[in-house]
Amino acid sequence: MKFLRFFGFFAIVGCAVSCNDTNHYYAEIPVNSAPDAPPVSGQFEKNVLVEDYTGTWCGNCTRVSYGIERVLDATDRAVVVAIHNGNDPYHFDDYMPLKNLISPDHDLELPQARLNRIINWLDPDTNTQDVLNLTSNNCGLGIAMTSTVSDNNIELDVNVKFAQNFSNLKLVVYVLEDHLVYPQVNYSTYYNGVHRVLDFEHNHVLRASLTHVLGNPISGTNFDQTVTTSFSVPVPADVSNAENMSFVAMVVDANNQAINARSAYPNESQAFQENP
Repeated sequence: MKFLRFFGFFAIVGCAVSCNDTNHYYAEIPVNSAPDAPPVSGQFEKNVLVEDYTGTWCGNCTRVSYGIERVLDATDRAVVVAIHNGNDPYHFDDYMPLKNLISPDHDLELPQARLNRIINWLDPDTNTQDVLNLTSNNCGLGIAMTSTVSDNNIELDVNVKFAQNFSNLKLVVYVLEDHLVYPQVNYSTYYNGVHRVLDFEHNHVLRASLTHVLGNPISGTNFDQTVTTSFSVPVPADVSNAENMSFVAMVVDANNQAINARSAYPNESQAFQENP
């Protein structure tokens, strides 16, 4: 089980993790953060981050793909990133820090899926509840992005607002691409049970990280403060169609656990998901 530190007392999060995982802690708001807890004014909606370590060559990875589809049907509070590696046209070159985070002592075996970066998502094709349990009406920080994309250039502001004091936080910002069609090996009974899904659509594909993949330190993370980090970069060379891009921003703690995350599309100006 995972434990969250609530300023002197502990609340158990009802999600399964592998038996060799150690406990991780981070400061959280001093209210019940269960998914159905009443919204607290001034706090923010809490989204869950789903990171899918996958490959077009990985026949069992379709179990995770199917599970993600079920999650997205059940909630709009899931932020998904697909991290391809191996002999794969969407291989993410800078995946080693992520591999060492979740699998430091041996090779990365696929499929792998992590919730909020470090929680092992077990049985993803049949188990959506562990993901839903990590959403909430209340979180101590919120994220809002504003972007413009034109002339092959990205202008992106990532705003983080704090409803409590935090320390030792890091910001991770990704560029993703959707609607990439490429054959997917399939050992599951999903997707009509065919061994090779020729027209498989790969979404949420990680194309570039605008920060270190494990995050850049954030300062000024105190109650009622807003921190803005701005990026002005070319559209990543790996992106085949800028119209299919999206952005993901997450804030992680000193243990690399995601506190909150959010996704955004180009030319979008987001408001904070703040409770009135």
